[in-house]
Amino acid sequence: LSIEQATWLTTIVQIGFVCGTAMAATFNLADIVSSRFYFTVAALLAAGANVAIIFVDSYVEGLACRFFVGFFLAGVYPPAMKMIATWFKSYRGFAIGTIVGALTCGKATPHLIQAIAPNDYVGVIVTSSIAAVVAGILVLSFYRDGPHAFPVRKFRLALVLDVVKHRPTRLAIAGYLGHMWELYAMWVWIPPFIAASFALHGGMERQASLAAFMAIAAGAIGCVWGGWAADRMGREKLVNICMAVSGIASLCIGITFGATPWLVAICACIWGFFVVADSAQF
Repeated sequence: LSIEQATWLTTIVQIGFVCGTAMAATFNLADIVSSRFYFTVAALLAAGANVAIIFVDSYVEGLACRFFVGFFLAGVYPPAMKMIATWFKSYRGFAIGTIVGALTCGKATPHLIQAIAPNDYVGVIVTSSIAAVVAGILVLSFYRDGPHAFPVRKFRLALVLDVVKHRPTRLAIAGYLGHMWELYAMWVWIPPFIAASFALHGGMERQASLAAFMAIAAGAIGCVWGGWAADRMGREKLVNICMAVSGIASLCIGITFGATPWLVAICACIWGFFVVADSAQF
């Protein structure tokens, strides 16, 4: 694959996610369909689309598989935040922070698998699909909505205008867009950055994968801390602190390229901790 083609294999997942969430919002699926059934079906379909890339022969088919991974994950991640919110009222920031922390840990896990079995891309794909299947089965078998369930509401196009007119909501969305731009840029590029930096010291493929895992997984701890801190200091203060620290880290990380591996890893972990700690609070 060319660099452009490889990049599209990542980008198309995000495009699929956007399309999936737009469709889910238009048809109000999260309110109409049972949460555990919606989550389970979406997780199983995402697992199937994910593992299908092993069996396709062309780049276009591979792009289609990746698109549908993102499309179906739109039925997993947003509903999961709603599902946990039905169980919490006063500590909702902490609860949703824990959900995003779980997502972050899951995002990091393929790099841990890569550290254990270098270059086994089939193993990475299969284990991630198995994890999605297990998640779906767990939710279908054991999850029930909590005492703070949300009332069912139909989708209205006028709501879009309401959102645009409402300044606090508009600012929150704009801030979230900027945050997500940095977050996904970091998650996508920190593993090859670490790999290229470590390679200057000879080999170290396993160590680079492990460092990439740690850099992203640090965000799971950051999310839990962010939820705890936001419930105490306020969400606006928390997101400003996190964006300031992660912004400084993003400016400084390039300076560490080629430095002692442990220094690169520590700086990457600090960035990874703060880059996602505010995500749930938006």
